[in-house]
Amino acid sequence: MELIMFKLDKKSFIIAIIIFLIEVIIALYIKDKIIRPFVGDILVVIFIYYFIKAFINTEAINIAIFTLIFSFVVEILQYFNFVEMIGLGYNKAARIIIGTSFSWIDLLCYFVGFILLFFIDKDLKKEM
Repeated sequence: MELIMFKLDKKSFIIAIIIFLIEVIIALYIKDKIIRPFVGDILVVIFIYYFIKAFINTEAINIAIFTLIFSFVVEILQYFNFVEMIGLGYNKAARIIIGTSFSWIDLLCYFVGFILLFFIDKDLKKEM
């Protein structure tokens, strides 16, 4: 079992920043029925994975599984109207980051993003 150590993985950080910028572009400029709702949700899992990987040195599979569980938890919290429960319903940023509407399709998109990680990340490929 590998200990969790903090470090900066520049490559993962750069990938995370690029995906974040793509997400911002999607959010601001794309108003379609495929890329914004589906590709954006797939990419958010990949973004979270690389962002965590940029700072925490542990097995890639642990980061991938944590990312999927985290994404599912956030989506389930949307079902319970979590933003309103914690008193941030008025806060546009909180509503965007946490989300306000539960969707089974979003859970599927998060899982697709999780699976894609195994095809695009060399560390996950090595661990399989």
